[in-house]
Amino acid sequence: MSPLPPSDRIRHDATLIIGAGPAGLAVAASLRQQGLPFTLLEQSGHVGDSWRRHYERLHLHTDKAHSALPFQPWPASAPRYPSRQQVVDYLQAYADAFEIHPRFHQTVQQARRLPDGSWAVTTSDAHYRAHHLVVATGINHEPHRPRWPGQDGFSGPVVHSAEYRSGAAYAGQRVLVVGLGNSGGEIAIDLWEQGAQPALAVRSPVNVIPREVMGTPFLTVGILQQGLPAGLADALNAPATRLLVGDLTRYGLRRPSLGPVAQIRQEGKVPFIDIGTVGLIKRGLVTVHPGIERFTRDGVIFTDGQNQRFDAVVLATGYRSRVGEWLEGAAGFLPDKTVPGAQGQAQLPAGLHLCGFYVSPTGMLREIGIEATQIAQAIARSPMARAAQA
Repeated sequence: MSPLPPSDRIRHDATLIIGAGPAGLAVAASLRQQGLPFTLLEQSGHVGDSWRRHYERLHLHTDKAHSALPFQPWPASAPRYPSRQQVVDYLQAYADAFEIHPRFHQTVQQARRLPDGSWAVTTSDAHYRAHHLVVATGINHEPHRPRWPGQDGFSGPVVHSAEYRSGAAYAGQRVLVVGLGNSGGEIAIDLWEQGAQPALAVRSPVNVIPREVMGTPFLTVGILQQGLPAGLADALNAPATRLLVGDLTRYGLRRPSLGPVAQIRQEGKVPFIDIGTVGLIKRGLVTVHPGIERFTRDGVIFTDGQNQRFDAVVLATGYRSRVGEWLEGAAGFLPDKTVPGAQGQAQLPAGLHLCGFYVSPTGMLREIGIEATQIAQAIARSPMARAAQA
């Protein structure tokens, strides 16, 4: 444990927020509305930095009506499913509207609770003390890069979706996308649209749901059903899914034993929201393979023994949180991502709040807004905040 620096080198803050993505901005705006001071730290040089670095084709898979942050709806001119750049512009406009000015280029190295109940945070060039610490870095921070035998001998590039920008760079090439989450499915579409020959490697069973049902966003259905038992919600949704998605087992996609809602609530795993990938699969324009056994010099051998040639591989294998590397004791109280925000944070140490860690059946951005409001209200009720406002 590092000793504390001299007191004259410590910045004192009522609330310290880590991360200037959607979660951090939502908490900051909610505190601003409560008239409470805060300092927001961001390791990059921009708000919403991860959105700025995503692939070009990316759009929200949830509709704008349910994807706005607190106090600022999406502009009427925005499409139902905004693009990556529109999300970037929205987040910047949000920060400007609420006069949120993060301290940029602040990489947190350590955060720990002191005996007096305050929080000590050390960054790359400063020391902070705060009554409240809000960790808003979320669960999608560091790319998860699995490795396979023979990978180093593969002659083509192996990139993570975090580095992928556009299918234009792969025109005319055979490209394997590993993983069928929402990013993997959209990257497969992008590759096909840009003239590549995409294929998918899907190791595990996956729930597939339509983005809309008769013109209504599936997320709206989820919100209406959020009070129902998971089994009942899945049973009610099954006919629409069978009609709009169909049985995909003959195309190589297995269905898990749990339905979409049950899987989110029990395992924290979101379903794949189809925005056109299923149609390409059914038309034979995107082929589906099982998991990778090993790489060869010019391709991949799959777990079913097939040997296929590929020019490039894109890992759509998700991300991991790095909070445990710098937040002391994190392993003991990081929230259960299958438990809603207020309940999932019930065991947190006093003064610690986390936003953006819960995987919600009703959409991540919507859940972030709810959590941010709850966090600001909790801070406003704290003895230190009441004393400052007295």
